[in-house]
Amino acid sequence: MGEQLLSDFFRFSRFELVQLGKSSITVGGLAAAILIIALAVLASRIVASALRRVRGRASQAAPSIYIFEKLATYGLVVFGIIAAFSTLGLDLSSLTLFAGALGVGLGFGMQGIVKEFISGLVLLFDKLIRIGDYIELQTGERGIVAEIGPRATRVRNNDDLDVLIPNSRLIEAPVTNWTHQNGARRMHIPFIVAYGADKEKVREAVLRAAHHIPFTLKDTSARKTQVWLVGFATHGLNFELVVWPALEAVKRPNATHAAYTWAIEDALRAGGFEIPLPQQELRVRSLFGQEGEAARSAFGLKSDEAETSHQESRRTVNDAADDLVRGAREDAANQAPTKPGPK
Repeated sequence: MGEQLLSDFFRFSRFELVQLGKSSITVGGLAAAILIIALAVLASRIVASALRRVRGRASQAAPSIYIFEKLATYGLVVFGIIAAFSTLGLDLSSLTLFAGALGVGLGFGMQGIVKEFISGLVLLFDKLIRIGDYIELQTGERGIVAEIGPRATRVRNNDDLDVLIPNSRLIEAPVTNWTHQNGARRMHIPFIVAYGADKEKVREAVLRAAHHIPFTLKDTSARKTQVWLVGFATHGLNFELVVWPALEAVKRPNATHAAYTWAIEDALRAGGFEIPLPQQELRVRSLFGQEGEAARSAFGLKSDEAETSHQESRRTVNDAADDLVRGAREDAANQAPTKPGPK
């Protein structure tokens, strides 16, 4: 009985399904080919998962491991497909004409996909854009490079949203890499002070506020936090805080800009500097001959020193700086090596 079943099984496996040129596809060959492809896909996923865990632990070698992960994944799948065709016993020489016609059709229909795939390979080996870099495109998309896929690069912005960018755009269009080679980057924070303010006191107050931000790098001979007077507006003096923030802050430019702007406003308000608004002012001097507190006394108005003192001593909550601290803690937690559990 067992021999009969085995004989029937072999007879069924040799059953011819279709004839292609000089080659014939049998049930057994087709089943073996499907099994080989399935095993190749499964092996590629296991290898990718293992390398992904290794990449999470080795932060310094993560870009190189990512390249090896992609090559191993693609290589196993391609090897499985080739082995499947070999198992089927196809004589590819008899399909040359058909393959040529099919290749022309695929060339026109899939040229975009092939273009993006080749661009992805160039990005992987070029290393000018790597996993973990913070990039910005001219069209406004910016974020941390999370994955370089066969068709598109996945960029995660600071709102935790994934933006899919075709690989060819990262090669053909200008791209700003804010964290290339993990170097520091300088940022410019503009602010305005009314005419008549003491520029030196403005500089001292703003520098002091900037150095209180925890992500401001210490001054060196090559990199210093500075305050520049860059222009004269219709209603005040245009200044810029030129500051070198840490890498964690560079990856979050919106929060960093907001944090420094908040600190500058606190410093100017505490120092009694006027932040002008676009408005027209009518100042009468020659008629009364008095200004400031003398003019207020002449009109019987009380001084607002108590209110000013209360505003200067009141503490404010800098939400943007807190967001930077939270983001840095998340980065540190993600980069910390995970300890293997007990066996």
